[in-house]
Amino acid sequence: MELNKSVLISGSSFAGLTTAYWMNKMGYNVTIVEVGQSLKKGGTPVDIKDQTVEIVKRMGLFEKIKANRLALEKWEFKNDKDLTGYSMLLRNPGEKMPDDEFEIERDVLLKMMYEAVKDDVTFIFDNSITALNEMKDSVEAIFKDGSRHQFDYIFGCDGIHSAVRRIWFGSEEKYTTFLGQYFSIAIVNKLLIKERTLQIYAEPNKSFMLNAYNGKTDIVFTFRPEKEISYDFRNQKQIKKIVFDQMQGMSWRASELKKELLNSDSFYFDKFCQIKMPSWTKGRVALVGDAGYCASPAAGMG
Repeated sequence: MELNKSVLISGSSFAGLTTAYWMNKMGYNVTIVEVGQSLKKGGTPVDIKDQTVEIVKRMGLFEKIKANRLALEKWEFKNDKDLTGYSMLLRNPGEKMPDDEFEIERDVLLKMMYEAVKDDVTFIFDNSITALNEMKDSVEAIFKDGSRHQFDYIFGCDGIHSAVRRIWFGSEEKYTTFLGQYFSIAIVNKLLIKERTLQIYAEPNKSFMLNAYNGKTDIVFTFRPEKEISYDFRNQKQIKKIVFDQMQGMSWRASELKKELLNSDSFYFDKFCQIKMPSWTKGRVALVGDAGYCASPAAGMG
């Protein structure tokens, strides 16, 4: 079905690629603009369950996801001497997995979704929207490279720090609720614990989580300071210093994990927050995913 109508999507992660898939199915000409030079890699594994299972079936991705699923077997809670105080066996090795809940590597799923749309969607990498102008029957998007293009609709699928939301709806501070805690994530390409195991270590207001799968380990560090911290989420040097300072004096494997986390090429840091808006649409512009209604990464539903 050809509608001879066009949409521009800002962001090429899950919200952007999913929106692109369905808008293309509805007959729209779809363009995705992504600020990075390629798809954004990295991040912890993704859960697919509840209504999402039916959606990936309709997108033709279910069997591929099933074939690439992770199989976490055990949780372990550690003390400062690296002794296990409590463990929880999720399943025995080789035990049949359920068909209504899946965990999959973020990058693997992202590649699947990209492959599903790449031949039908125009991708513009290393560029971004800097301004939007409402026209009579369209919206004009001005890009970082100075070019201007008109689209019937604009979708902001560009995450918690959405540029589309800031440009069209107002500053981030108007819609962000800080939840009092920060987190950092790094992925190292080696096993720091036994594969298919998740370990947790906690001190007052701080914790580590390790998750080992497919020859790699996720390192997640969270902390709750006395007051909110001011920082630029784009400034890697600044945010790594914040994490470094917060890890000082911690026990367990903190010294080792600090080095691994701070030296990782896959490093992410941000605050736990919720995005709350009275409306996700205004005129011909809409927000999808974390840009409009992030429940916080802490909810496990992002």
